[in-house]
Amino acid sequence: MKLVTTQVVDGRIEVPPEIGDGSQVTVLAADDEAPFTLSPGEEQELNAALAEIDAGRYVDGWALLEELKAKSRE
Repeated sequence: MKLVTTQVVDGRIEVPPEIGDGSQVTVLAADDEAPFTLSPGEEQELNAALAEIDAGRYVDGWALLEELKAKSRE
């Protein structure tokens, strides 16, 4: 998984060359009133977290919710 920052030009998203044809992408569009920006450090931290997920080192959100529900019933 990669994180890239790009822009819309003439109504189209400019795709950087490191995103190959056929890649599945998710678009997060900044709200005009509250722009979304990451510092280089934040971008590096996010990329490190994505690498951890790719390596299988994460907690599944649904499993965590189930575990919390079970604990609340004890």
